[in-house]
Amino acid sequence: MRFFENLLNIIFPQVCCVCGAGLTKNEEIICFHCRSELPKNNFSNLRENELVNRFYGKLAIDFGVAYLDFHKSGITQKLLHQFKYNNYPEIGRLTGNWLGHELLKNKICDKIDIIIPVPLHPRKERKRGYNQSQYFAEGISEITKIPTEFSSLQRVNYEDSQTHKSKEQRWKSVKNAFQVIDKKNVKNKNVLLVDDVITTGATLEACGHQILQSGAAGISVAAMALAK
Repeated sequence: MRFFENLLNIIFPQVCCVCGAGLTKNEEIICFHCRSELPKNNFSNLRENELVNRFYGKLAIDFGVAYLDFHKSGITQKLLHQFKYNNYPEIGRLTGNWLGHELLKNKICDKIDIIIPVPLHPRKERKRGYNQSQYFAEGISEITKIPTEFSSLQRVNYEDSQTHKSKEQRWKSVKNAFQVIDKKNVKNKNVLLVDDVITTGATLEACGHQILQSGAAGISVAAMALAK
């Protein structure tokens, strides 16, 4: 078995998804050097933080965490680009695992009942091949053992990329974009709403309002990264 593994590594070498360096047998997807360079924040240690404040007066959340800070042209941007556009869905599960350990360590998700990822419109999901937020949610679930729910929240209109839109334009495009299809799955539940990267927070705000209006007991948010 080891012979065939070594042969596969020669023919199809495993490389770091960020820098392209060859991975050692103890490295997975991201090399140790690039992982050490990732700009982690301490949001999981703080009930009040920059992410929570971003939703102040817009959406009542119990807690908010992001694993990384996002700076334009930084290492997090490279990681997210690979994750979303270069067919590296496993990045989401791995970083979800890392955040899951942080959540357990700091005991801030003890009251969460279900994890719901922000959905893509079916047309966009078919084009991309996967919903990146779902992989991130699965990674958190693997570690925390909190169940995921993928079918209740759906995106009902199709929009082009939000990347170059202003804060006001983002909100107009998403405020009626989501719908809870099966309300019994969220009623009286404390929900952890998960996205890959948060910029203005408009998408999570729109999703959160729909979930709360469907009878959820509370909303918390988590993301792979927060744009600074």
